[in-house]
Amino acid sequence: MTFEIIGTGRAVPARRVSNDELSKKIDTSDEWIRSHTGIGARHMADEGCTSSDLGVEAAKNALAMSLGGFQDDEKALAEAALSIDMVLLATATPDYFGSPATACIVQDRIGAKNAGAMDITAGCTGFIYALETAAGLLSVGSRKKIMVIGSEVVTKFMNWNDRGSCVLFGDGAGAIVLEKKLEPGRGKRGLIRSILKSDGSGAEHIIFKGGGGKEPFKEGEPSKPIFVEINGQAVYNFAVKAMTDLISEILREEGITINDLSRIIPHQANARIVQAAAKRLKIPEGICFLNIEEYANTSAASIPIALDELNRAGELKKGDLILTVGFGSGLTYGANLLVW
Repeated sequence: MTFEIIGTGRAVPARRVSNDELSKKIDTSDEWIRSHTGIGARHMADEGCTSSDLGVEAAKNALAMSLGGFQDDEKALAEAALSIDMVLLATATPDYFGSPATACIVQDRIGAKNAGAMDITAGCTGFIYALETAAGLLSVGSRKKIMVIGSEVVTKFMNWNDRGSCVLFGDGAGAIVLEKKLEPGRGKRGLIRSILKSDGSGAEHIIFKGGGGKEPFKEGEPSKPIFVEINGQAVYNFAVKAMTDLISEILREEGITINDLSRIIPHQANARIVQAAAKRLKIPEGICFLNIEEYANTSAASIPIALDELNRAGELKKGDLILTVGFGSGLTYGANLLVW
């Protein structure tokens, strides 16, 4: 039994905001943002665009690829959607607070009438958690295909007076179709191993305050905007250690070396974090894939967006050993090792 990715897709808003454009509204500069983060631009959702909107587009693109890329064949896409047994959507910026799950909205809109649906809340590590969750669901029962999505509209939750955090994020979605294969003799393909970890002592280092049971909205009191708040230095220190620990652990457990990896696809939070971890582990240049310059930090969407970008560019070959690694609010961190 193997769990293989048979389709990838992504969706980003059309509106592209460069650092220079942002610097006209905020006291910052292209040079400062690039030197501190590696970010050159970000795509920002319009007021009416939600995580479900981007998730639907990414999911349809992934479905089309799973069929061989027939995006215009509505009948084939509808039949493919009916074959999905579960929709898992990782997001920190759901359409609604608490319920309904954004995954349910996506499930309905793509026509996955036979599928269950639920959200995964693990911050920027959400896609990594969702991929392992999907494998677990496929390993029991009769399920055969699961749609796994990371979708975010983080810029809607930015404090634009906090120049240290508002320059970091962008919006987007990425999706995959994960299929269980039972044919004998396929060899070692698909998802090989995952590591999922957390450190709740750092829960307040990345946090959305207000609206939950801890700080509920109260009748008669003016509600405050809900912004993401970040302890930048604490997150940086955590992220570098998390990346190095995860990569070292998964290599040790599998008995492989850095040179066996075709690609490392890290969460695109900050180029400096990736570069620092790569330096500590002596990772050869070119193995770690970065697209943060174009998209900024898209939270749970960053890894599936990068995966789809590489896949559609033909840079992932059958048999490639790929490692995804991420970290985020919670604090959570994790990695997936898979053979393409």
